[in-house]
Amino acid sequence: MSGKQIVLGLVLAVFGFETGYAIYHYGYVGFFEELIKSPAAELVLMDLTIALSLALAFMWRDARERRAAFWPYLVLTLAFGSVGPLLYLIVRDGAMRSTAARGERRAVQTA
Repeated sequence: MSGKQIVLGLVLAVFGFETGYAIYHYGYVGFFEELIKSPAAELVLMDLTIALSLALAFMWRDARERRAAFWPYLVLTLAFGSVGPLLYLIVRDGAMRSTAARGERRAVQTA
């Protein structure tokens, strides 16, 4: 596991805990009701929507190029926000490292 994956995993764990706590405390519908109570909260919701839309666009294109699954991360992103992109980056980095290691083994075997 790379350092990047460890940091992303820690961020995911903290964010996942906070997400779970907020949903437990307010309920899923109540959570969104809180987000529309003030103009400042609405602005944060709009900003989050833009940022997550950009992340989804990146994940969709990247997953298509790598022939990887996209839909699980789309569902996670729509349901739990940044959980989807964080998990995608963790899995993507692991898959890229695995592919690179296989390529190195093949190069050594053919040499």
